[in-house]
Order: sequence, then structure tokens, then C-alpha cells
Amino acid sequence: MPQLALDDALAEVRAALLDRGGLRRAVASGARRGTTPAWRRVEVRPVQLKAGERLQVVRYDERQAFTANAAWPEEAATAVDELTAEPFAHWHVETDQSTLQLRVTKKGDALLSRSAPTGSATTRSNDRPVEHLLAPDDPLFGVLGAGAAKRRQVDSFLRVLAGVEAELPDGPLRVVDLGCGNAYLTFAVHRYLSRSREVQLVGVDSKAQSREHGSDVARRLGVEDAVRFVEAPIADAPLSDVDVVLALHACDTATDDALAAAVRAGARLVLAAPCCHHDLQRQLREGAPPDPYALLTRHGILRERFGDVLTDALRAAVLRLVGYRVDVVEFTAAEDTPRNVLLRAVRTGAPPTEELRRQYADLIAAWGLCPALAERLAPELAAAAVPG
Repeated sequence: MPQLALDDALAEVRAALLDRGGLRRAVASGARRGTTPAWRRVEVRPVQLKAGERLQVVRYDERQAFTANAAWPEEAATAVDELTAEPFAHWHVETDQSTLQLRVTKKGDALLSRSAPTGSATTRSNDRPVEHLLAPDDPLFGVLGAGAAKRRQVDSFLRVLAGVEAELPDGPLRVVDLGCGNAYLTFAVHRYLSRSREVQLVGVDSKAQSREHGSDVARRLGVEDAVRFVEAPIADAPLSDVDVVLALHACDTATDDALAAAVRAGARLVLAAPCCHHDLQRQLREGAPPDPYALLTRHGILRERFGDVLTDALRAAVLRLVGYRVDVVEFTAAEDTPRNVLLRAVRTGAPPTEELRRQYADLIAAWGLCPALAERLAPELAAAAVPG
């Protein structure tokens, strides 16, 4: 990735953002070392409104989004100048001509890359086609035999990843996909991240078929030196010096195995989409709910749905207690998969607050619960002074 003076790199970003006829979308995120941008994340795109063509800027803080539509050319230029003045660590700008990525390292160096545009050119309206981070006709999908629903799921997952890409360390990345299955995400994540850096990725699955299939696909795509597969249960996965851990739809407590393995390996970023939640649902069924919440678990279907929510809420809390910042998001449409909740955790090392310790301890005590993830991370929780 070419290194430039930061001002020169930002000038290229500014020019791409003000490419009135060619801009598709842009995202700014992350903070340069020792700085705090006014916004957690910013998204920019052209829109066609009744009042005419505008540059739409959506600014996100920790709670909500603020949308403004700037008229061309003066208001748009002013908005772009304000954005590029913010100390964001990462810019991703897509135009009809190219995809531009700027990453500011911890040392303050500006690394700028250009690649071919993703997808096809789009119209300037609120009803324009979806723009893909990996083009639908990418050879990757042909080799994997991925249909439209799977491609949408992959694209949605990559957008969640792109939102925290600036949080990743500089230089080569080590990624592990736990419970990789048919490896759609394994290869898509490698393809996406390796655009701008070296990526070594290991797919882990308990089935020999998954290992053999993944290894065959890697050879067909010519990435067998960078993507390899291991046959092993998630709990026994060989994790060390890992930057990113992925776990998509690992069943029941296998998700807890994956999260615990990621924490013990010190992963910087964890992206996990849970599947079924039988363990806590069983505990709810066998236990007595605290007053006045018996109505929540009286009916089986409601008890199951409540168990889903409670399981992932407790997983998010445990990850926060052991030093991660956690977002719980919907990563794809429900029609593509009903299991579309994703835990996105970034390791900060920050100690938990006393309020979080108390809330977590009170919740599990009131319901008489023993979360599987808490069992697996008992030493780490003890170190954080969290009652068992």
C-alpha cells in the first residue's frame, strides 16, 4: 500500500468525495492515536431528492444518527472539508472509477490504496441498486456456488467488518474462522481484507468434509498458501497470535466456545453470529422466574425468544467485563437468515465499571442462571472481580 504525506492522501480522499458524477458511497471511521473525532462514524453518498441532487452525510455518535443533505457545489465542499479535517483513522471511498482506501497507522503514516470499483455503476436515487463490497460476479462466488441470498449475507457481514476495520492493527493480519462450514465467509473475508495487506486465514471445523472442501476451494482460487483449513472442535482450535476471530452460526454453546477461545487468544476483533440458544432456554425452563416476570416464561414460544435475547445480552456483558467494547447488531435481512444477530467485539483492555459488575451479578442471581461463556471464562472474570 503506497505511503503518502497525510495532507496529500486526504486531498485524494477529498477529490473522490467531491466527484459529483462518480461518487457512490464513502465511510469514515476509527480514531487516530491520541485523538477523538467528533463522530464515531460518518457515511457519505449522493442522493436525488425533490429539491435536486444532494450530498447526503450521516453522522453517528454513540446513540443515534444525524442526517444532513448538502447542496452542490458550495455546501457539499464545506461538508467534505469539515469531514476530512476530523482525525479519522480510516476512509473507504467508492466511485465509478475506483475504490479508494486510506488508513492512518498508529505512527501517523498515511497508507493509500486504489483498486477496481466494486459492482456496477449506479443511479443517483434513493431506490438505486445495492452496492457490493464484493461484486456479485466475483469469481469467488462462482467457485463456491453461492446463490443470491448467500451473496447478500456475505456482503452484509463484510459491511459490519468494514465498520471496524480501522480498529485492526497495522501490517499483516491473522484471522481464524471457527466453525467455518462451507467457508463462504472464510474466503470472502480473506478476499476483502487482502486487498490492502497480507492476510493469513485458518478455517476450523469439526467435519472432515469441511476441511477437504475448503482446501479444494483454496487451491482452485490459488490462495492455498494464505488460506488453510483444520479439522478440530472449536474448543480445541489452535489459536495463538490471532487478530480476528469469526464464528458464524456455531450451534448453542459452540458459540461460547468460540468467544472464549477468542478472548483467551487476545483477539483484537471478534465477530460472532450465534445460532440456537438451547442451554439458557433449558435453565429458564427448569428454574423459577423472579417476581414479577413469570409471564415472560409462561408460554414456550415466548420463553424461547426471551432465552435468545437473554443469552446474547449476557454474552455481550461477559465480553465487556473481560475488556471488550461490544455492539449487538443485525448483520443481514431476516429473509436471508432468521439468525441475523451479530456480536461485534473490539478488545480495548478497559476494566469493567462497578455498575456493569453489579448489573451482571444481579441479573444472573435473580434468574438463577449460569451462562456458558461465564463458565468458560471463569478465571478472566475472577481477575475482573466479577462474582461467580
